[in-house]
Amino acid sequence: MSTCVCGSKKEAAQCCDPFLDGKSLPKTVRQLMRARYAAYALGGHGDFLKQSWHPATRGNIGLADLNGSDYDWQGLKIIRHQQKGDQGQVEFKAVYRDGDSEDQEHHEISLFKREKGIWYYVDGRILN
Repeated sequence: MSTCVCGSKKEAAQCCDPFLDGKSLPKTVRQLMRARYAAYALGGHGDFLKQSWHPATRGNIGLADLNGSDYDWQGLKIIRHQQKGDQGQVEFKAVYRDGDSEDQEHHEISLFKREKGIWYYVDGRILN
């Protein structure tokens, strides 16, 4: 068994894998954020990323754009999260490498919405 790439320190099979495999749905915005990070970090989970992205904001993004990553994701740190009713947000920092470059940091506040019991990523605001 391996530790989940999302940084939760849980076994992947008990953390993000059930979401990525479509066997379970995230119950919280924090779980969805971790699973989306894991999908990007592992690559090859474009279906999950597209399905967890709210249809009103995902546009015409293709699976090819979501399945691969030009980045080598190094870690996720959730700074804060809030969930109230069917709305939620997560502030996080994700560290990545772009090719041979030094570590870069992606700092974002992501917005989420729950519809018919399913959480969706709506959009995010990048912070510097």
